[in-house]
Amino acid sequence: MPQEEKQLTILHASFFMLRQIMRIFAAVMDWKQLITSKRLGQESRHTERHDERSEFKRDYDRLIFSAPFRRLQNKTQVFPLPGSVFVHNRLTHSLEVASVGMSLGNDVAHAIMQRRPELRETLFPQIGTIVSTACLAHDMGNPPFGHSGEKAIQAFFREGPGQSLQREVSPAFWNDVTHFEGNANAFHLLTHRFKGRREGGFVMTYSMLASIVKYPCSSSAAGKKGKFGFFEVDRPIYQRIADEMGIFCTSQPGEPLQYVRHPLVYLVEAADDICYEIMDIEDAHKLRILSYDETERLLLGFFDETTQQHIRQRITDEGIDDDNEKVVYLRSCAIGKLEQECAQTFVEHEEDILSGTFSHSLIDHIPELQREAYCRCSELSVRKIYRSKPVLDVELSGFRIIDTLMGAMIEAAVHPDRFYSRQLIQRVSSQYSIDSPDLETRIMAMIDYITGMTDVYALDIYQKINGISLPIV
Repeated sequence: MPQEEKQLTILHASFFMLRQIMRIFAAVMDWKQLITSKRLGQESRHTERHDERSEFKRDYDRLIFSAPFRRLQNKTQVFPLPGSVFVHNRLTHSLEVASVGMSLGNDVAHAIMQRRPELRETLFPQIGTIVSTACLAHDMGNPPFGHSGEKAIQAFFREGPGQSLQREVSPAFWNDVTHFEGNANAFHLLTHRFKGRREGGFVMTYSMLASIVKYPCSSSAAGKKGKFGFFEVDRPIYQRIADEMGIFCTSQPGEPLQYVRHPLVYLVEAADDICYEIMDIEDAHKLRILSYDETERLLLGFFDETTQQHIRQRITDEGIDDDNEKVVYLRSCAIGKLEQECAQTFVEHEEDILSGTFSHSLIDHIPELQREAYCRCSELSVRKIYRSKPVLDVELSGFRIIDTLMGAMIEAAVHPDRFYSRQLIQRVSSQYSIDSPDLETRIMAMIDYITGMTDVYALDIYQKINGISLPIV
């Protein structure tokens, strides 16, 4: 290529990048638009209310009393579901994340309204409830056996029998299933109109729905990490929500769809980051994977030496001599400190967050002392917890169970007229569109059915279709 052409190409590329940067910097999201009580499926409808709950409290109550949320009690968090020692499942984790999320939202609201008092007369003071509700929902799309279940669904299409379906479905659908994501599935669960369900799915507020979309892009923009926020079938819904609230799109026409995050996503993410890291340490101590000395050293690492001495003295003064109770107190101190620092970080970077230029998570921007302590917890968790024998056993078993269910159920969706397929389809709830004439819809219906299972129910179906167990009358 001649030198002049090279220079022209570089100039065009530089101009494009500059235009992108200018466009992003010029756009600033507005809290008054971002916090809205408009509901998906009820945009043009006025609903009479008979109590004093806010619209966001209605979201919270609707989730708490829902069957998909209730089923989280029987889904693995990290460790096997409890025997004699009770550790966290997805339900207890979600409730704890919601509690931390409420604190984060309330603290941020209070701090921002100190310098922007005009927000007091808007819906902004209610962001604590919005964040807390989004925290309740953040894991609702996870399949049985957590990340192992996700990997099994992906592998079925990438490496297993599902590979043969690539030429039968659209490229967008293929991207969705080969990158299957619990985050995108949560948005699907809450917004999709399953049979017998009203328009808009759970009919949640726009602000709450946007707050759970951690990766606001389509699967074609997922990149190496494979993270995305909505399936192709749900893309128009997210676009409608984002456009309504002024969440701006960063992709050019013809490029994979990509938006900036709704600001409250950062608070939901922080609450999750805080809880799973700290609570996994506590669970590991209960299961004797970590000694008390190791656990104490990790949890006190979030504080300077003076504060560490004060915490130890407080434990002595309170007469706490049981190691488990000491860990409970240390865990409480660590969570409180991380919540405080994350809230402060959000307030300090509010302008960057609203302009869409804030990068990474809040945890990545907290003070060095706490950030390094968090990294030590993460490193030890990978080395001693997530690679421990009980956790690996669950992952191996879970992968095999979900892989087997996918094989049987997807084959039934592809060949619904076969005898065995008809027998399997009769087991599927009528809320799923397994009788659709469209192949993609039938495949997605089976994925919906499998991802909605609890660990115990998935194991039960696995045993039955393999002839390992028979029903006892």
